[in-house]
Amino acid sequence: MSVLKNKRILLGVSGGIAAYKACELVRLLVKSGAEVRVMMTKVAEQFVGKTTFEALSGHPVETDQFNPSVPLAHIALRDGCDLMVIAPATANIIAKTACGIADDLVSTTILARACPLLIAPAMNVRMWNNVVTQRNVCQLQCDGVFFSGPDSGELACGENGSGRMSEPQHLLEDIEAVFTPKVLEGKRVLITGGPTFEAIDPVRGITNLSSGKQAAAIAKAARNAGAEVTLVSGAVSARIPHGVRLIGVTGAQDMKSAVLQEAAHQHPDIFISVAAVCDFRVENPSAKKIKKEDSTETLTLTLVKNPDILQETAKSGLCRVCVGFAAESEDLVENGMKKLQKKGADLIVANHSSAIGQDSNRAYFITKAGAEALEEMSKEELAQRIILEASNILSQKTHESTNQNSR
Repeated sequence: MSVLKNKRILLGVSGGIAAYKACELVRLLVKSGAEVRVMMTKVAEQFVGKTTFEALSGHPVETDQFNPSVPLAHIALRDGCDLMVIAPATANIIAKTACGIADDLVSTTILARACPLLIAPAMNVRMWNNVVTQRNVCQLQCDGVFFSGPDSGELACGENGSGRMSEPQHLLEDIEAVFTPKVLEGKRVLITGGPTFEAIDPVRGITNLSSGKQAAAIAKAARNAGAEVTLVSGAVSARIPHGVRLIGVTGAQDMKSAVLQEAAHQHPDIFISVAAVCDFRVENPSAKKIKKEDSTETLTLTLVKNPDILQETAKSGLCRVCVGFAAESEDLVENGMKKLQKKGADLIVANHSSAIGQDSNRAYFITKAGAEALEEMSKEELAQRIILEASNILSQKTHESTNQNSR
């Protein structure tokens, strides 16, 4: 279930060209199960009409502070609201919010709010970099206001730089993060994902069908839980979550080197090995493309074992909690238990190999205490469960270590 299910979101749209992005944001929020209400400044109506937002949200859109049909609109809108989002947020509305100015419906409702506030700035790069805007942003952050963006790139005015409103999908993830308990606040999480590719020659190789969806979902869940997240991944079709540091690799040896280097440098609190690493690689890949006409009817390749990244990382002692995956076609619990012991992991998530590339998964959590069967769920829901379980293991280890040190 999405963390936004049945959440009441009040979206304030101020007057900027990025107002068109707010339409997609409303669609994504509604799709995630949120109830969305929209209020607009008069200038915002010059960019996108009320009818568009009414159609997308399923509710009337308010623009007038003195609408006779909605007495005390700024109070009626804020009542029962779980989060207020201002997107796009112009320099003007940011300044008003920082100074407590309430001279229209949007600014008055912001001042009257009784819920968290998230702002998605959108303006010219010089306006964003202006010392006044930066001072206002700093004041709002000190006041506990959340910010999403801005992004950098080509702006509507033709200039390049910071000032672009966050893309709707990124903004959605930041909104989800507001409602996610920060069980990993201040922690570091290192994750591997996707397939590895073991070269046969410059154009061919051995790989697998891993899409990277589960690793991306876990990275997102860890990031929403407050962690600093690094994802070491092979080439994937899954979208990498906003705010996650990505290290791209090709083969298993590349992945091992990247993981151990990151582990030695960052000393992650949690390591989660999700990648579908090829068990073998070609011993002597050809430096040139192997041509069919130059070969016999058969081609013999000598394969050698790839490193066991989870086992080596667990034995290094560089990560406090190590989590691995076991994609099995049979005897999931038995094989998962064997992997737990062999790899020296704290948790093995065992699932059927048919889950590769799918949007849902059914898994077992296997620890030294035994196996827990989970119901089938989306990979995002499973990711949240994994992060919560890993967090609990980390807390337990921290507690045990504290008790030992106090003796």
